[in-house]
Amino acid sequence: MSGVITVSEPSWIAPFTGLSPRAFGKLAAVLRREGADAVRKGRPWSLPLEDRALLVAAYRRTNLTVRQLAPLFGVSKPAADRIIDHPGPRLALPPRKRSGKDTVLIADGTLIPTRDHSVAEQSKNYRYPTSHQAVINADTRLAVVVGRPPPGNRNDSRAWEESGTKAAVGTTMTIADGGHPGTGPVRPHRRRTGRELPDWKQAHHKSHKQARARVEHVFTRMKNWKIPRDCRLKGDGVHHAMLGITRMHNLALAG
Repeated sequence: MSGVITVSEPSWIAPFTGLSPRAFGKLAAVLRREGADAVRKGRPWSLPLEDRALLVAAYRRTNLTVRQLAPLFGVSKPAADRIIDHPGPRLALPPRKRSGKDTVLIADGTLIPTRDHSVAEQSKNYRYPTSHQAVINADTRLAVVVGRPPPGNRNDSRAWEESGTKAAVGTTMTIADGGHPGTGPVRPHRRRTGRELPDWKQAHHKSHKQARARVEHVFTRMKNWKIPRDCRLKGDGVHHAMLGITRMHNLALAG
């Protein structure tokens, strides 16, 4: 059974991955460097490495079911399942490297609706989400940290610590919104009831809000990959998917 979608036809890459052919080539190179194409025991893969990477990226981009996606690549549903499970975690965002002393980071959280209720909790805004804390570089807008997701009923200040994001950021200058009180990041000034902020605080509040909007824009672009809108993966699958999507977002942004 031959597939319809293949890397040999470059026009499929952009709509099914969100990446240019050049950026997708870097993604495939990452998988090869990390041993995804190493010879293993048992039955060989039915697709070459580049097509397997395309299948994983297309799964995250479109959120089609595996039963829908498998015929497009000319493989069986079990084979597509194995392909998604094997190279998928290898596409994760690498651990954060030490930043320069002048680096400024921006942090925020977002909720990802998840079908697996064992890792999610019902919140007031979504059915059963997980809470994802992400940190970006303020200058480059590249994501540098995505924490492990606690259940979605955690507020941002609690999720900041439980997800490991606080430890990953360390002492680097970080700004965040008002939902992170007492956690370390620089927050906007709080206006007390019946009192207006002085002019200098209002000016600082405006610049803080404009800078913080960058992380909201990153979340919006990341959700062009459809899995964060309704994740069907179980267990650590939602975490691996978010790490992989973050890496693809960085590749798309860097070109």
